[in-house]
Amino acid sequence: MTLVVFGIDALDPDIVDSETHRNLALHSHKAIETIVSESGEPSTHELWPTIITGLPPEEHGLVLGNDGVAWGHPLLEFGSQVADVVLPGPLQSRIGAWLLTNTKADAFRTPASYFERNDIATVFDAWRSKAIGIPNYVVDGNNHDREHSLRTSLGDLFERDPSATGGHRSADPESFYNDCLEMAMVRTARIRAALRSRAFDLVFGYTSALDLVGHVAYQSPGMQEAIYEEMDEFVGELRADLNGDDDLLILSDHGLQNGIHTDKAMVAATDPDLISPVESVTDIRETVEDHLEGTNFSAGGREFATERSGDATAVREQLEDLGYMG
Repeated sequence: MTLVVFGIDALDPDIVDSETHRNLALHSHKAIETIVSESGEPSTHELWPTIITGLPPEEHGLVLGNDGVAWGHPLLEFGSQVADVVLPGPLQSRIGAWLLTNTKADAFRTPASYFERNDIATVFDAWRSKAIGIPNYVVDGNNHDREHSLRTSLGDLFERDPSATGGHRSADPESFYNDCLEMAMVRTARIRAALRSRAFDLVFGYTSALDLVGHVAYQSPGMQEAIYEEMDEFVGELRADLNGDDDLLILSDHGLQNGIHTDKAMVAATDPDLISPVESVTDIRETVEDHLEGTNFSAGGREFATERSGDATAVREQLEDLGYMG
């Protein structure tokens, strides 16, 4: 038995429709509360550590600056130390935007060791778990999959611009959309491969594709609607891999409309009981752990691993051949 958690950044409960997006809505879905950062909107940098720990940002310590840029990369941390002394806030923001657009800096790459080093428990600790691309929970900083590689090489396809709608603009929205589509496809494929291996109690994967597209969709009407339809199909393929005793939980950190993060997140599940107690992003960890503790996951996982290990290996090898896994 396996619990699959698919984190889809910016999946908006007011956009997901149970008829149009049957796989995103699953058997039950609802809006939940999220947390607004000092920048004035919910922050990916802060919220995924909150989701995996159950702690608010001020307790897990990965907090977005009030300039809207997460100074988490060593280069940005150095810039922040200098900027706090000699530069006004608006200029700090512009410098941070330039660094994130024109360098390989990535604000979401805190290593998983951060949590152990600071004695912070996560949802991954007590189970045979696979974490795939979780922002600020990097298991292997030297191993970059295709989503991460694409994201760090977007350049002017996704340029931070505080004066633009949603804070970003794209030099070529169509090429940008295709890159985001590939990101979502790759992360879904990796989640499917982990599930099919039957080696884990918990498979927790993430994609940023929906969020990225939403920030520049104002430049190309219909683009956000299209990525929702594609994402629904990708989740449908994942859903087809579930056995009768597996469960799928879909969640977001916030919504996104008109290029702006909204203060509603979303959960959906194949088992309605799984999400019935969830009211906030801070409830996810406890809900996942309660579900795993109440189910005999380990026995099922070990027993089935020998039956499909070759199938899962073939999937992984195909992804590697295509350059989708480092």
